[in-house]
Amino acid sequence: MGSSAQVSGEPAVQSGKAIRFVLDGEVITVENPQPTRTVLQFLREDLQRTGSKEGCAEGDCGACTVVLVELCRDGNALVARAINACIQFLPTLDGKELITVESLAQDSTGLHPVQQAMVECHASQCGFCTPGFVMSLFALYKAGDNANGSGKRPGRREIDDALAGNLCRCTGYRPIIAAAEAMFTRESAHGTGNSWLMTPGPGGTGLAEKIALLESLQRQQALVCGEQQDMFLAPHGIPELLACLAENPRSTLLAGGTDVGLWVTKQYRDLGTVVYLGKVAELGRIEVTATHLELGACVTLSDALPVLHAHFPQLDELFRRFASPPIRNAATLGGNIANGSPIGDSMPALIVLGASLQLRSQAGSREISLEDFYTDYMVNDLQAGEFVECIRIPRPTGSELLRSYKVSKRFDQDISAVCAAFNLTIDAGRVTHARVAFGGMAATVRRAGQCEQALSGQPWSDGTVQAAMQALTRDFTPLNDMRASAGYRMQVAQNLLRRMFLESEGVLTDTVYDYGRAS
Repeated sequence: MGSSAQVSGEPAVQSGKAIRFVLDGEVITVENPQPTRTVLQFLREDLQRTGSKEGCAEGDCGACTVVLVELCRDGNALVARAINACIQFLPTLDGKELITVESLAQDSTGLHPVQQAMVECHASQCGFCTPGFVMSLFALYKAGDNANGSGKRPGRREIDDALAGNLCRCTGYRPIIAAAEAMFTRESAHGTGNSWLMTPGPGGTGLAEKIALLESLQRQQALVCGEQQDMFLAPHGIPELLACLAENPRSTLLAGGTDVGLWVTKQYRDLGTVVYLGKVAELGRIEVTATHLELGACVTLSDALPVLHAHFPQLDELFRRFASPPIRNAATLGGNIANGSPIGDSMPALIVLGASLQLRSQAGSREISLEDFYTDYMVNDLQAGEFVECIRIPRPTGSELLRSYKVSKRFDQDISAVCAAFNLTIDAGRVTHARVAFGGMAATVRRAGQCEQALSGQPWSDGTVQAAMQALTRDFTPLNDMRASAGYRMQVAQNLLRRMFLESEGVLTDTVYDYGRAS
């Protein structure tokens, strides 16, 4: 079923059941959209924008990639990020700008510099994946000269990371990477300085007008659309959220949708009433106190990981390999935790860091350690009407021997077979404190108590490590599945502990294994 879309040059009168977003400089008003209709369905079926493709319908292949432009929290700048249209629900576009591959070419003769570079570098063959690659490169283009945080144009590592969410099966990646390296030097038929779209970096002509237009679309009250048993509610602020959950205690909570979206596209589930958390400003806060990092549950992974990396640089490899940019741009740290997958990559590291969760309901707030949050496979301690408000992580003391490793079939954008995290304190050659956690080894992510006991109080030596490796067989009884056998998982888990020991002793170099990728 389609949605009724209205295009106007001026912001439409705010309707309680209508969403409004910007597309190609025009305000699009969609009256009462279906809560779980995807952006990709709307583009292809309602607007006939068929450049964006459906390859997997689960955010893996990148053929559906589009770019969302949002106001920064201070309201004085914009951020443009690639996302997967196939699992993004249409009502979440409210108050944002959508850019598709059709948006980039200003007319029939003028290609965007990204598109021009793709043509000149012969970076397309069958063409199915090409629009998605173009949009991921456009997001990198709009990050511009500061894409890697150093004030320089992105290098090979930044390009590889930006394309980690896009798959190509015929052209190969070399010419696409060449296009990424060339796009900053190409000029379209319109030049590179005549508009925000054509200008590298976050700025460009018309930036102030673009900010003002998005500001005019921001709501002061909750968005409510859909039908009685199939509603989409987007409250503003904690009080409105609490009221929504009190009235709809069994509703589906939606943040980034990178997991919930698959419930619809792959499992064909009826979500009932959906409560969208993305408009609750309090859930997007990041605060560094004297003792803790406090991250709101709706902080995206793209915003959370740099903060975590600044305090825990030892986790660099894990953070770079956590999903893909389009997934990280939508997914939230709180969502990754609350959904509770036994192979969720954030949880082992957060558990060994001693993270806790602040839970909230109308009955009040309570704090629970992350390791105690999971009670069974995909089951947690959240009560009806309760939600994760923030994640609290103790700040490092400087004495930690901290490592986390991810083992999967692909380096980029793959589900872990085993994810391990270790946090030890070594004093005078002896282990005085040990926290060890694994994902992929049990029905939930959990600590390895027998392994920790074998390490605690013992000298940090090969003999101690061998005993702790053996103790892991008493901690876990892994399962066989399509990703790995039980025996493989156990051997990998043991070897990762040994790897940590060898790195700490200088026998192995603590490096990211890039499989030949240039740094």
